[in-house]
Amino acid sequence: MIGKEKLVERIEETELEKTHAGNDLWEKHIYMGDKVLIVGYEKEETYNKPNPGEEIIKNYYWYWELRDSANWNVLFDNHDKEFSFCESNVGGYTDQDRVEDLVGDIEEEDVCTWSEQDWIEDISEDIAEETIDWLKSLEK
Repeated sequence: MIGKEKLVERIEETELEKTHAGNDLWEKHIYMGDKVLIVGYEKEETYNKPNPGEEIIKNYYWYWELRDSANWNVLFDNHDKEFSFCESNVGGYTDQDRVEDLVGDIEEEDVCTWSEQDWIEDISEDIAEETIDWLKSLEK
């Protein structure tokens, strides 16, 4: 079985790739023998139509799944939305400098005050711990 440190390293170093399944759905596939760990994030659906020039906050959540690599069956998954982050843009400006030109000197953390898991490094240990627990339960 893979160790926690090695799994954390693989989670952090594997590239995220945009999937063909949706607009804002990104995943990394980490193969471990006959299992594959899928780590990704997707945009949370919003139903409000923004007014032109208004600030738009997009919410994303991280998820992960352990699948059988042969038949792609889901063995375990975590779609609890406990790890989330957000991005902000104003009037179509997504580049942070251009947003700051419009609304002043702001940091995205000040707009998305609860957004603390923007980077995979923020949650990789949690993902690794849960994945190792899943793998251990399969060995029993």
